Amino acid sequence: MILNNLQITEAVEKGKIFIEPFEEKQVQAATYDLRVGKQGATASAKKLINIQEKGYLSLKPGDFAVITVLEELRLTPQYTGRIGIRSKFARRGIIATTGPQIDPGYNGRLIIGLTNPTPNSVTFPYKDDFLSIEFHKLEEPSTKPYTGPYQGKMELGPEDIEMIVESESMSITEVLATLNSLSLNVSSLGTDVKVLTGNMKSFQWTVGIGVAVLALIFSIFK
Repeated sequence: MILNNLQITEAVEKGKIFIEPFEEKQVQAATYDLRVGKQGATASAKKLINIQEKGYLSLKPGDFAVITVLEELRLTPQYTGRIGIRSKFARRGIIATTGPQIDPGYNGRLIIGLTNPTPNSVTFPYKDDFLSIEFHKLEEPSTKPYTGPYQGKMELGPEDIEMIVESESMSITEVLATLNSLSLNVSSLGTDVKVLTGNMKSFQWTVGIGVAVLALIFSIFK
């Protein structure tokens, strides 16, 4: 069963679902809007970014990022959640690469992977709504609540940004920039080829005229 707005609020009040900080304005018809947290990292920056201090995180074209969610979540074994990127970012082409399932018994701050495959930069302001989570109540509590590696995590750790910070290969952003430069060079080469082709045609036309004139001269004095 998917919880509606009243059931979400009731579950929070009864301690079945823990959201901190919880704000009533974040409760929607059948979801709760989660906000951009304090930390992030991008493939282009290759470092940890203090979003709270900077005020935003910028995701460049082709870039990949990980962002912590502002809210801490705790689910009892009878509740699970499913997340999705909010439509205002989905319409701009942003893709959430984190799995949508939040298992029963989970507690911590979600760490969300985001990809920007578009040609435009997208900004994520601190505390902006960027995810929606819907809560499901199971018929019976799970006998195998979540105990995975993200249990109890509250911030980004070295393992979360290692591939971004320590990667020696080109980021997607750098690859796209390289491809764009290559495209411009190919376009320029195409223009040069057209000019050269035009010059060759002019040369061929001139040679043709010259051959015709010589042939006429030889025929006259033959």
